[in-house]
Amino acid sequence: MIIPKGKLIPVGGAEDKGTDLEQGFIKRNNLNFFEQGILRRIVNETKHKHISRIEVITTASQIPIEVGENYVEAFAKLHCENIHVMHIRNREDAYKDEYIQRIREADAVMFSGGNQMRLTSTFGGTEIYNILQDRYLHEEGFLIAGTSAGAMAMSNTMIYEGNAANAHLKGAVKVTTGLAFMKDVIFDSHFDKRGRFGRLAQAVAANPSCIGIGLGEDTGLLITDGNNMEAIGSGMIIIIDGHHIRHTNIADLAEGSPISIENLMVHLLAKGNHYILRERKYIAMNEDAYAKTEVE
Repeated sequence: MIIPKGKLIPVGGAEDKGTDLEQGFIKRNNLNFFEQGILRRIVNETKHKHISRIEVITTASQIPIEVGENYVEAFAKLHCENIHVMHIRNREDAYKDEYIQRIREADAVMFSGGNQMRLTSTFGGTEIYNILQDRYLHEEGFLIAGTSAGAMAMSNTMIYEGNAANAHLKGAVKVTTGLAFMKDVIFDSHFDKRGRFGRLAQAVAANPSCIGIGLGEDTGLLITDGNNMEAIGSGMIIIIDGHHIRHTNIADLAEGSPISIENLMVHLLAKGNHYILRERKYIAMNEDAYAKTEVE
């Protein structure tokens, strides 16, 4: 088994971009944007900190120009000027030499939100995708971040459709193959705001070898070694573990019937808590304690 040398940061969406500062507020969601925010953590985890070359990929979005500008402005507030935007709109764009070279030279890439199917259908099997996979696996410190759809596409099993109101009904949740930067997980975004527990639970019941990871807004995970997951940001991470399911009727039901699941295990992570994927182990350690342990 190859242990990735790179890092992943999936984010649940709506991460603080410092916009409240214009209204005279210093904090949003209990965290200081400059010191503890999601984007600050992304910068700090790159090789060269604030001078790192970060490429923002807006493929998933229907408003790529606006989204790109928002990220450039947000990173600029963190004194990061080496930020670039790639408006790759289709597979033809994904084969352009300019974009391929920029992916080779980047210290980090960040996939914006939007429609995760646009990411898989645009990049699957391309040179850009192969470069990202290779660099993530073999290059120390290379970072791939993604927010909302950009986070959901990171897993090998990807939810692409599912209304929260009908998520208790078999067939209401649709899954396909994601970009598979991380295996044996299923990411879901905007988790608490959009009431998506039911749809992630159904996805896990149908794929119990996968750990379901519900990402709250302005909340994410720093994933190292493809295994150690640290909660970052201001909200909550929900881990859904289906390994110990004793009963579920999902295989035998007709489409549209309510599902039942027994013995689903659930963990809640806040900033600084860790979850070790391969051991399926929760570690209730805050960020300061973890930093102290690393020093010792």
